[in-house]
Amino acid sequence: MKSRTGGMWWGTTIEAPDPSALASFYSELLGWPVGHEEPGTAVVAASPQGPFLVFQRAEGYRAPVWPPVDGRQRPMMHLDFQVGDLDEAVAEAVALGATVSDSQPQDNVRVLLDPAGHPFCLCLDGE
Repeated sequence: MKSRTGGMWWGTTIEAPDPSALASFYSELLGWPVGHEEPGTAVVAASPQGPFLVFQRAEGYRAPVWPPVDGRQRPMMHLDFQVGDLDEAVAEAVALGATVSDSQPQDNVRVLLDPAGHPFCLCLDGE
């Protein structure tokens, strides 16, 4: 976009029933600080320049279903994180409040659900 200049923020906004709680989960998971909170919104950032994960309150929030089921709320997007040790990363995420999905499509990927039910993937890429 021509109207964007260096230093302008960008990020992904994720709906949640409790934005502060979900921001805290991702802050701990990624080691990124919660950079901003106000009623209904919380922001986690890798650095002051981003990228940013924005968590926004959604009234009537329905958690997505993984794997997708006809007639139920489908995941619209998910986050992927490369890790160095899959078992260790899964244990860390679970200790923070994630749950491991019953459906695992690949040996080198673990699908987990964050505390609000959004799927995310921990990916062990080959050396």
